Amino acid sequence: MRKTNILTAIAGRIWALWGLCLFIITMVIAMLFYAFCYLMKEPLSARWHRQVSRVWMGFYLFCIGCPLKVTGKENFRRGKNYIVVCNHSSFMDVPVTTPFMPHANKTIAKKEFAAIPFFGWIYSLGAILVDRKSEQSRKQSYAKMKAVLRIGLDMVIYPEGTRNRSNEPLKPFHDGAFRLSAETGVPIIPTLIFNTKKILPPDKPFFLLPHVIRMHFLPPQLPDGLPVPVLKQKVFELMKEYYVANKAD
Repeated sequence: MRKTNILTAIAGRIWALWGLCLFIITMVIAMLFYAFCYLMKEPLSARWHRQVSRVWMGFYLFCIGCPLKVTGKENFRRGKNYIVVCNHSSFMDVPVTTPFMPHANKTIAKKEFAAIPFFGWIYSLGAILVDRKSEQSRKQSYAKMKAVLRIGLDMVIYPEGTRNRSNEPLKPFHDGAFRLSAETGVPIIPTLIFNTKKILPPDKPFFLLPHVIRMHFLPPQLPDGLPVPVLKQKVFELMKEYYVANKAD
């Protein structure tokens, strides 16, 4: 068992080196195409950003042995937009959300991401950045999310706030996504991402292993005038039960 663990640790770091090198090389190429976002207005810019991201990440995930299998796309109706809430257990969740959503979208992200060389520029093009330590920044980001919904884009939100490092299926949810739904009337689509913690564990630095990623979209949940805490708990229980029932490979 110990020998197996040592071999896995070595293999994971060798594969991480391959993944890092490939990411940097392909990112430089992708940046040439992302630059066109500056020539477009929203929502066209978001649609172009999503298409470039989909091509880039589709190629990248294939090359690192992490193919993505998506189910439930039929829950997205053409001509409607949604607030998509996803579980969050690994940084690997990021490259599979925005690119592979059925609709063009924006996500919400910590402003620290913008400081990452090159990638931060790409990520900020498709995200609303927020300084969580600033009340003014939080208010501004909330207003921007409403504006995103008004122009017909989806909003992708991780209601856990940060990566789930625990052994529980989900961390407690924050109110933001559910208050946004209650105030705008936009339905919520609960989304479960499986296996990303195995690929890029939050507790193992510079470690990567190939594995199939699965992303499941559940039926839309209407706010129906429910109080925010009730709506939040309803979606939490739905996602938790689904995760437990479907987490096996």
